[in-house]
Amino acid sequence: MNVAALGERRWGAAKGLDDFIYLTVGTGIGGGGMLNGELLHGLVHPEMGHIRIPHDKINDDFRHCCPFHGDCWEVLASGTAIEKRWGKPGNEIPPDHLAWELEAHCLALGIVNIICAFSPWRIILGGGVMQQRQLFPMIRKSVLELLNGYIRVSAIIKKINSYIVPPVLGYKAGILGAIALAQQVSER
Repeated sequence: MNVAALGERRWGAAKGLDDFIYLTVGTGIGGGGMLNGELLHGLVHPEMGHIRIPHDKINDDFRHCCPFHGDCWEVLASGTAIEKRWGKPGNEIPPDHLAWELEAHCLALGIVNIICAFSPWRIILGGGVMQQRQLFPMIRKSVLELLNGYIRVSAIIKKINSYIVPPVLGYKAGILGAIALAQQVSER
């Protein structure tokens, strides 16, 4: 995901930003990004899809669990989770189906954790699930509700539409990010 993040920083939705997170929501959930102008990396690559988020088992009786963590973000909000929960892939679920409200809420739960942990200037949401463009306003609304006034910066509360955004480069972010990485290495 860091390579896609690098592409978005060079030519896309994170152009000019030193602190942002790029998340892809598809068959799984992956994340990467930059802090202080450096790609995120530590002991291992970031495993954002495996953060633990609350699972409301009363209102959502979905019982698929990650073999490592039980209910993690990826198990509750990935494209695979959508298909297992509803019995068909997301691209076959109508835009007004209640599946999307639940999906937006599950994604917002993880995004709030990302906001609190990394304090990025922007969050970019890509991947196959995010082709459901009706999710963006629902996610933004849920993020603001879950933050509940705790973080009061205008970049989030007043400019949420430009804070949580789709990638400008779309599916080309990874390929273009690889080119950007190659250019960085050749310049050294």
